[in-house]
Amino acid sequence: MSQQNCAVILAGGEGKRMKQDRPKCLSPVLFKPMLQWVLDAARGARIKRICVVTGFLREQVDAYLAEHDPHVVSVFQPERKGTGHAVMMAADFLRSEAAGADVLVLNGDAPFLGSATIQKAFREHREKGNSVTVISALLDNPAGYGRIIRSGGDGQLRAIVEEKDASPQERAVREVNSGAFWFRTDDLLATLPRLRNGNAQGEYYLTDAVELLIAQGKRAGACAAGSANAVKGANDCRQLRELNAIARDAVLDAHLRAGVEIPCTDGVIVGPDVTIGRNCTVLPGTILRGRTALGDGCTVGPGTVLEDCAVGAGAVLDSVRGRGCTVAPNENPVPFTVLR
Repeated sequence: MSQQNCAVILAGGEGKRMKQDRPKCLSPVLFKPMLQWVLDAARGARIKRICVVTGFLREQVDAYLAEHDPHVVSVFQPERKGTGHAVMMAADFLRSEAAGADVLVLNGDAPFLGSATIQKAFREHREKGNSVTVISALLDNPAGYGRIIRSGGDGQLRAIVEEKDASPQERAVREVNSGAFWFRTDDLLATLPRLRNGNAQGEYYLTDAVELLIAQGKRAGACAAGSANAVKGANDCRQLRELNAIARDAVLDAHLRAGVEIPCTDGVIVGPDVTIGRNCTVLPGTILRGRTALGDGCTVGPGTVLEDCAVGAGAVLDSVRGRGCTVAPNENPVPFTVLR
């Protein structure tokens, strides 16, 4: 992937139904804000230059970025007038990027669109000479999503049709728009001023930019993600719980496949950035957060809670609490110890 590529992450949403005093993008999945999942995916795809478009309670997002990823550029969207309008706020950032490069547009509240999918879509975007490539997903129940309509011959993207505008035949299509796009940067910049908000909501939609590019005879494509989870987000705390359940199961499954013994998963929560060595056992009621790292042959739990801890090989931690601590190899503190 070209080192000149950049990304714009849309993170201005309020998330009213969350009923929380924070922007939706900072809602945590496995203790990590959804925005950080998206940033990690972009960084994992080797994208160095990133712009985050903020809006509701932008001070919280700016403070988070200053602490966790100070190299990110942030721009403010004073009024939330749609996805197209949000990208307009990043126009100066895009103009500062290399001519002829490409830009990835992501939603800051879609935590499961991973680096591999981003890179796969970029390769297809470049190989086919697309002006825009939509990242799509196949859903068993596509209700509520914009449908990906392809041409019958080469499978090129012909349109993104919103459900309310779709014919019965189009509604039967299972491939949907994830809201993530690769654009040729110059083409996107040329198209943004042509977006119009002549709709009931008075908003500017990024999907209209796709339509305009197709109308100009530009090549458009769609690249399907390998998992339906790529389009999943959360609009309330019930849906946020669903995201946590998906992420928890995926992380535990990965550790089980790697040989970690978890004989009973009751109360076991392992964060996505935790590393666990060989021949380890994790017992019920154990919570491992942040950048916690377990060396080989450790036994943790029951009832152990660690955050950002480095645990030496062979340690046994039964009902222990620790944050930002280093545990020596083969250490075996008495139960109910608080490590300092």
